[in-house]
Amino acid sequence: MLTGNKGEWSEIYALFKLLGDKELHPGNKDIKKINNLVYPILKIIRNEVSSNFEYSIQDDIVIISGNKEMFRIPIVEFQQRAKYLLDEIKSNSGTFSVPEIEDFMKSINCISLKAKSTSKTDITIVVHDQRTGLQPALGFSIKSQLGHPSTLLNAGETTNFIFKIIGRKFNKQEIVDINNISSKSKIKDRIVEIENKGGKLQFAKTQRSIFGNNLILIDSLLPEILANIVLDFYSTPYSHTSDLVQLTENKNPLNFDITDKHLFYGYKIKRFLTDVALGMMPSKVWTGDYEATGGYLIVKEDGDILCYHIYNKNEFENYLLSNTKLETASSSRHNFGEVYEEDGELFFKLNLQIRFL
Repeated sequence: MLTGNKGEWSEIYALFKLLGDKELHPGNKDIKKINNLVYPILKIIRNEVSSNFEYSIQDDIVIISGNKEMFRIPIVEFQQRAKYLLDEIKSNSGTFSVPEIEDFMKSINCISLKAKSTSKTDITIVVHDQRTGLQPALGFSIKSQLGHPSTLLNAGETTNFIFKIIGRKFNKQEIVDINNISSKSKIKDRIVEIENKGGKLQFAKTQRSIFGNNLILIDSLLPEILANIVLDFYSTPYSHTSDLVQLTENKNPLNFDITDKHLFYGYKIKRFLTDVALGMMPSKVWTGDYEATGGYLIVKEDGDILCYHIYNKNEFENYLLSNTKLETASSSRHNFGEVYEEDGELFFKLNLQIRFL
């Protein structure tokens, strides 16, 4: 029997729902449909363990082909199963099974909850773009709001930023006292104590050179920009990416020429978020080549599905900026948040993790 969590069952729901709707709706930064823009779906491709299966839409029939077998299923069956599965996802928690849906899945050769993939692509959809007349095959990763929000950038020692403490040299007892602060907001409180004692955090480098060089590839000043944003996250009440970017724009720590009101920081952070979404990983060399996936399908709490794709670059970037936040990961697991000495100088690490709202 198949069991899965809300996010995993949401992949099957997305398949059924899109086949039932026969169309794909792009979303805006507020996770609402863009008026007067819709993509008719021609077919959906899903990678199963044994083969790729195509679900082609012709009038009110879905033709399923793969392994030289062909089935013809009325679209109304997908509409009914989608509604039933949505109710099951909403009413269950943890991992659970849905026997009626599993039986239907078997009848259409859909044998796994999660599509087999070596990239971030969960599903590929061929649409008809009425503006251009093209029929692009768009790859998507499925993100569900029915379960716990997923991470965009996972924490690790690979995402640590190292800051040098300047302005004052602390003795050993002062270092112990700072590191012993164990309040709920201990990282922030340790930074406050460093500053109260006359110290200041100055960005030195990323802990891992691969991550630092990946950032430089995207933009030569991105390590410094992200370091400022990370420090502000731990030093201010702000956590939403858009708020932190606005704060950085106002402070202009890199002294850009903003005479003509160029939004340098927002533009560069959007590029960073997009590259992370489309394949950049802190532990691997990034070449700038996007994976087969090109965007996200968002399964909303009400069951509607919206798409964000590099095919519509502006909407995709604005969605990422407006719907993510920084959060504090485990400082003990990822080895950050303590004053330490190296070669006679003092340092302090801060970590970057980004999660969807």
